[in-house]
Amino acid sequence: MTERRWQPWPEALEGDEALAAAVISAHDDLLRGFMATEPSINPQLPVQVRAFRHVEGWRVMLLLTPWMLVRLLFPDRTPELGVPAGWGGEERENAPYQVLGPILKIKLLGHSQTAHLGFHPGLGHYLLQPICLDMEPYRNADAVFEAWNRVILVRDENMEKARRDCPMQREVSRRELLTRFRRG
Repeated sequence: MTERRWQPWPEALEGDEALAAAVISAHDDLLRGFMATEPSINPQLPVQVRAFRHVEGWRVMLLLTPWMLVRLLFPDRTPELGVPAGWGGEERENAPYQVLGPILKIKLLGHSQTAHLGFHPGLGHYLLQPICLDMEPYRNADAVFEAWNRVILVRDENMEKARRDCPMQREVSRRELLTRFRRG
């Protein structure tokens, strides 16, 4: 029986640039191989990594491919997450590519979040949060990221409006302060 433990990225991917390059290379290989005959890919889109950063012990990046825009999370150290049956490194080594693996829950930036477990032999285990899985409408990478930026702007505006328009936080009117409770 194979032990199912988190398989971290290889030591050669210790540097951020090395990890980003390996992610691009792995997905370029998928594009030329497994995904080559997929009818729903957008051949106008490249494989690209953007917005690489470190967040609470995770290396986080946006990955654009002709079939998806996702957030990838690679832990700095082995996380205390269970690896479901069928998803150990040895079990996935020669398994076909699967975009969305089993869902795992993590705590990040003070919030509980869900992400899909992913595995690639050259990358080890990682987490994937889908942003868009229908890439056909986009003419190029800039159009994808412009649309994503609009989503972020609308989200931020709505959050600000919600903070400003919270009934519990509205100022009490002078009339309310000076009027006593009356029956009738």
